[in-house]
Amino acid sequence: MQKSKPVQKIRPAQKQKKPGLEKTMLPSPVFDTDATAGHALAGKVAIITGGDSGIGRAIAVGFAKEGAEVAICFLKTERADAEATRGYISQRYGKECLLLPGDLRREGDCIKAVNKTVKHFKHLDIVINNAGRHDVQERIEDISGTQLRHTFELNVFAMFYIVKAALEHLKRGSTIINTTSVTAYRGSAHLIDYAASKGAIVSFTRSLAASLVDKDIRVNAVAPGPVWTPLIVSSLPKGKVETFGSDCPMARAGEPIEIASCFTFLASDAASFITGQVLHPNGGEIING
Repeated sequence: MQKSKPVQKIRPAQKQKKPGLEKTMLPSPVFDTDATAGHALAGKVAIITGGDSGIGRAIAVGFAKEGAEVAICFLKTERADAEATRGYISQRYGKECLLLPGDLRREGDCIKAVNKTVKHFKHLDIVINNAGRHDVQERIEDISGTQLRHTFELNVFAMFYIVKAALEHLKRGSTIINTTSVTAYRGSAHLIDYAASKGAIVSFTRSLAASLVDKDIRVNAVAPGPVWTPLIVSSLPKGKVETFGSDCPMARAGEPIEIASCFTFLASDAASFITGQVLHPNGGEIING
């Protein structure tokens, strides 16, 4: 079992090929605690994109801990992490975790993922749009057309594809939660396309919430600050990993578990009067807008 309270760790310089594997990160990200399991999501079924590792894994584990069955979307190259997530959920919480490999940039793969989830579990209650990517570039001139397309195809287009496929299965009281970023609010000189895509997610969340409010389907988002995930060790220069997150007020990167708790809250009935909003687990940065 993981530590009950995430603490700041020394993270050695390290680098991985994209998209990165959680099982080889040093130290391992904290995605669960020894807190008692609950029933806030009992009987619910959730689909989680990017659910194999990082924030997505912590969300999947947190949902299972609260009684939900989960389906996780992931790239085929990340199967090792996906299998580890499924094994942990099954052994620790006795819940099922359906694996859905595919490329979410393709609308067809998104439709298949949703349909397989509904066919397997017979219903769908929670949609978590969490999959994302970023590539560090010093100048906008260095952002190729291919990189720009890939960033928006995964970070933004996939959310539209997943939601469109899921809506016919969602009933009153269902929830949709999107992962945006602190960079949507303060920008990023070295992640211009990524920050732009995350800004689009904020507007998507607010607009979709307004569109679905009459159907009693809540739509919210979470905007993490720096978080210790495979995205970091596979995209940042090796030396910058050691100091990642040190510039936020709490002077450390967050752990996935510290972000996932926001998703659990927003997915539960405790958040029944919240829609069109963004939560900001970012280590103390003040957000305006």
